[in-house]
Amino acid sequence: RRVATLRSFRLPGGERAIREPRRSALGLLHGMLGAEARTEGSAWFGEDALGSLLSMLETGLNSPVTTSMGRLFDAVAALTGGPPALRFEGQAAMDLEFALCGAHAEGAYPLPLLDGDPAEADWRPLVEALLEDRGRGASRARMSARFHEAVVEMGVAVARRAGLPRVVLTGGCFQNAYLTERLRERLCEEGFTVFVHRAIPPNDGGIAFGQLLVARRRLEGGGDVSRHTG
Repeated sequence: RRVATLRSFRLPGGERAIREPRRSALGLLHGMLGAEARTEGSAWFGEDALGSLLSMLETGLNSPVTTSMGRLFDAVAALTGGPPALRFEGQAAMDLEFALCGAHAEGAYPLPLLDGDPAEADWRPLVEALLEDRGRGASRARMSARFHEAVVEMGVAVARRAGLPRVVLTGGCFQNAYLTERLRERLCEEGFTVFVHRAIPPNDGGIAFGQLLVARRRLEGGGDVSRHTG
């Protein structure tokens, strides 16, 4: 059962956003500001390209909807001054984690969990507060720390909503050591039993391992794969 999700936003150009965090950031801003996203986007794109991308976002043409936490990390990385284009997937999130530089958050950015089925984590107050911080000249380390703490507190809120005693932290975002350890710490404080990856990675490597188990089971004669992949 899906307990919660991120508020959705569009990715102009689809998969190109994976290599260009500025596209994720533009989609995020457009979802919050509409046409006013042009002001921020002008720092990343020429006028012609920006006009085309905003038109795509307005019409939905080649701009699929996403609720990906990874794309939110990418967008925040771009908004805090990270590279607008990348050499490999995940680089922006790694860059944002490295930007912490041992900084301690002075409070998390607001990332409220709105009622619904599933509940919706609304990133708009987070982005608004981040832009205010940036306008005041806050360091990237501070902005990164407050963003990470927002995601941590959202994780705690989702766990409370699920109401189950055991929590498994999995998915590509949990390659982020700070996020994993900080969320595990907070969940333990709240009385949850927390499981994290050790031998198998939390990202696509874990998916590949599961696919191998399924394939092996089928080669061995089929049966209920779910009993063996758990």
